[in-house]
Amino acid sequence: MIYRDITREQLVSLVTQAVKAQLRPQSRQVPVGVSMRHIHLSRREVDALFGRTYQLTPLRPLSQPGQFACQECLDVIGPKGVLHRVRILGPERPEAQVELAQTDCRTIGVQAPVRPSGRVEGTPGVLLQGPRGVLSLSQGVIIADRHLHMSTAQAQAFGLSDGDVVRVEVGGGKPGVLDGVLVRAGGKYELDLHLDTDDANAFQLKQGQLVTVLE
Repeated sequence: MIYRDITREQLVSLVTQAVKAQLRPQSRQVPVGVSMRHIHLSRREVDALFGRTYQLTPLRPLSQPGQFACQECLDVIGPKGVLHRVRILGPERPEAQVELAQTDCRTIGVQAPVRPSGRVEGTPGVLLQGPRGVLSLSQGVIIADRHLHMSTAQAQAFGLSDGDVVRVEVGGGKPGVLDGVLVRAGGKYELDLHLDTDDANAFQLKQGQLVTVLE
């Protein structure tokens, strides 16, 4: 009787949320998403490298809702070398960011810090070669930290909150434990552990492989 003023759909939603808040996933397994080197651009860099009003062209969707790989690629030029055809990811962001692995940084001679995505202050810059010439970035090169995306409901089910740091156990041919994995929880996210190619290669991990979040 106390639910007579809400719809059946609302009641189902309330019950589902309550169950998720109480349960913990038995396996605590999450899929791996191997993040290749890539570039995020703001409108300012798109204008400079491709022309005013140019729109980035979606190639394929990524694991996180609204994110996509673009057809467009750029050359990333550092003091000691060049990374050719580094893919741009969309949509546009407030600040440009170049996400590389440590191996990439050594190749082009850049000392990038390990940072959460979006924190570019005080980071080194590079040159970006595009169709309309070369653009100099004064900052923006990072090595993205290990991070675990999950929705708010998924985080509740795991007993985690946004900003928590967890350990992840890896099985397979080169078993081990990944320390310092940052939890990024929010309603827009889908369950996905993001690792760069250096981490993935070190543990022989492949896209979509399941690993276990430790208690």
